[in-house]
Amino acid sequence: MLKVPPAVMQKFDWLLVNSDISPGEYPACRKWLRFYLDFCKKYQHGYADPASLSLFVEKRKRKNQDSFQLDQARAAVGLYYSGLGKNEPDNPTVPDSKRAVEVEEEKGAYAAEGNNTGWGLSIETLANQIKVRHYSKKTLKAYTLWTEKLRYFLKDKEPETLDVEDVKAFLTFLAVKKKVSASSQNQAFNALLFYFRQVLKKEFGKMDGVVRAKRKPYIPVVLSRQEIDRVTVNLGHPYDLIVKLLYGCGLRLSECMKLRVHNFNFDQGIVTVHDGKGKKDRALPLPQVLRDDLENQLYQVTRQHEADLKAGYAGVFMPDRLEVKYKTAPKELIWQWLFPAKELTFVAKANEYRRYHLHETHVQKAIRRAVQKSRIPKRATAHTFRHSFASHLLAANYDIRTIQELLGHSDVRTTMIYTHTIKSQTIKEAKSPLDL
Repeated sequence: MLKVPPAVMQKFDWLLVNSDISPGEYPACRKWLRFYLDFCKKYQHGYADPASLSLFVEKRKRKNQDSFQLDQARAAVGLYYSGLGKNEPDNPTVPDSKRAVEVEEEKGAYAAEGNNTGWGLSIETLANQIKVRHYSKKTLKAYTLWTEKLRYFLKDKEPETLDVEDVKAFLTFLAVKKKVSASSQNQAFNALLFYFRQVLKKEFGKMDGVVRAKRKPYIPVVLSRQEIDRVTVNLGHPYDLIVKLLYGCGLRLSECMKLRVHNFNFDQGIVTVHDGKGKKDRALPLPQVLRDDLENQLYQVTRQHEADLKAGYAGVFMPDRLEVKYKTAPKELIWQWLFPAKELTFVAKANEYRRYHLHETHVQKAIRRAVQKSRIPKRATAHTFRHSFASHLLAANYDIRTIQELLGHSDVRTTMIYTHTIKSQTIKEAKSPLDL
């Protein structure tokens, strides 16, 4: 494999941190860049020629890479292209010797020398503090990302020397230059507050001069029952069943994707959600109209599971440390995904194949196409079906507390937003209860 010079990888790392790509995908993106540059050198293609990328993708297709991996490779190489300036060398793997010396002296060998060990240890400590509190992986990604962005904004200033003025400058930069939304600015504030308190063992103190963006009231988009039926008609299997579960049970997309065989109790008519948002469990009524579809899906999962066992696969991915506690659980039927991925995932460290659940992005793309085909003039996403679930129950005079429990909201004020999505049915004329 071609060794990419530290200067090139350093610039690519900077582009990664300042992109919309999640930190969890950084290692894969670095891998795709190495593969691409190695491909260009081996077959003598241009390093900044879009035609090279097309040929590279075609070769990966012949190696049976799935669509998600191909999209990830395109994004990584496209990000590399965006960093090629007019003064960049034609061959990025053979930089000018003088330029390389300047990079080494002024910036240091970012990847090879490891001069930024302070930040490396600091971010590792941040990850450990989040994991020990059992926060979600999305929280880990978000907090790590904002810390990395602060690091590059301050040009690798040592973590021990950070103070509140650095944070104020960064938050102001986000609001004024980057024009981020209120929710993003507040998320950055909370991430850095956690970083200061739990990693640096410092307090923010007064944040004078920085305005905390106030999130505007948001009224969710809600589809009618007829519009939901129009969307499901334009969806193929298993996406139609996924949308019916999102609407019929009020599930978040991540909760739906993580459903396993043992989450369903057909005798009691209950579907149980484990480790939902906030690590909370909840039981939901199983839509009886979906009973046959779900049983058929479970039958398909059983057949696939039997074929996987014959092929000698290592089982499904397990949550937390359950695999250590229950050695045979990954191969048991009850732990199989309700919506398994089409392809097995190769785990290089263990030299084995595992099965993951269907990726969320595939569902989101399918829903987007179905909404467009349905010609519904609304900004509908996967989460819209959860909004519709709550709004339709509220319109049917279900108690707001009941809806709160079904949605898994910690505070009823979160559920109250759905009162704005239906027509008011309150009697305006004041009367005594004796006269009702």
